[in-house]
Amino acid sequence: MITGNLQGGTSGIGAAVAQSLAQRGAQVILLTHHAPSDPFLVDYIDDLRAATSNELIYAEQVDLSSLHSIRLFATKWVDNAPPRRLDMVILCANTLTPKYGKKAVTQDKLDPAWGINYLANFHLLSILSPAIRAQPADRDVRIIFGTCSSYIGGNVRALRDTREPLPSGKEYGGSKLAVMVFAQAFQKHLDAYERPDKEAINARVILVDPGLTRTPGMRRWLTMGSLWGLLIYMVTWPLWWLILKSPVQGAQSFLRAAMEAELGRGVGGRLIKECREVDYLKTEVRDEEVAKKLWGFSEKQIEALEKEGAVRRAVEKREKEVEKKEKEKEKKTDSSTSSGNVDGAPATSGNGVKTPGSRRSRKAG
Repeated sequence: MITGNLQGGTSGIGAAVAQSLAQRGAQVILLTHHAPSDPFLVDYIDDLRAATSNELIYAEQVDLSSLHSIRLFATKWVDNAPPRRLDMVILCANTLTPKYGKKAVTQDKLDPAWGINYLANFHLLSILSPAIRAQPADRDVRIIFGTCSSYIGGNVRALRDTREPLPSGKEYGGSKLAVMVFAQAFQKHLDAYERPDKEAINARVILVDPGLTRTPGMRRWLTMGSLWGLLIYMVTWPLWWLILKSPVQGAQSFLRAAMEAELGRGVGGRLIKECREVDYLKTEVRDEEVAKKLWGFSEKQIEALEKEGAVRRAVEKREKEVEKKEKEKEKKTDSSTSSGNVDGAPATSGNGVKTPGSRRSRKAG
């Protein structure tokens, strides 16, 4: 049995990868920002189980736009004893802000391209690293990154110490280049680990470029986030149907990276582009100095953002507690007022003694 964590497994190429792995009997754990009880996710998993005749399909909640959510999921996974089986991690999640689209930010107020496409993967794998290294030496573990040719136009040599560290206008390409630089560095990080049993580490990092594919992200890019763009896209749909691959076709590169036996041997950090192994077109991908600076920058930024997030959550928690106490106080005040004046009857003292001038005291007199 193969157990794999899969990002972006509910649409596009990720959904096709999830279905293909499930059909082959793999245990698939979908990492999604939806809660496991979400009706959409429940129906999606039920349909996927029925279509693949595989009941070993689950979902765990992790919001890639929140560093706190990533830490909660990853630490829970790592803290499990004995270590949970993990054969592969497939990182398909991706976001793109089109030219005329509305600018958004993550929960940590980061640019989405940087925060979701890169920093979320860095944070996730940094915490999951002990779980990956704890796998048996005879287990073929693979960490598969999704990328694309946009990395050629990216630049990570001059990162700005802001919430938008990438050069303006090149955020998407820069995020893809950052992912590829980190992938190489993470492979070296795994190779440097000395196992207690003295066996060689058997984890391989593989990068995958599926080519131009009909995915939601590709549609947003082609339409540029405008209604006119969407109209033109719909009119020219037959052309795009001929030019672009289907999600199933795009998934084949990921499936080769996941199942090709030869890729589990030798050096890691190889690039599979449209099912063929190719070399990188930018020297920064294998530049150790660039990787060192990027790793250090990412760690410092995450540390600062998590501290800020912890303070913000503490303040919000305190405000909610104060608000709750005030509501309870108001409720008690309203309750005591109404109970003391039922049907116009005067209130009695706390020890049950009738107050002077009450109807019962006059009768008793």
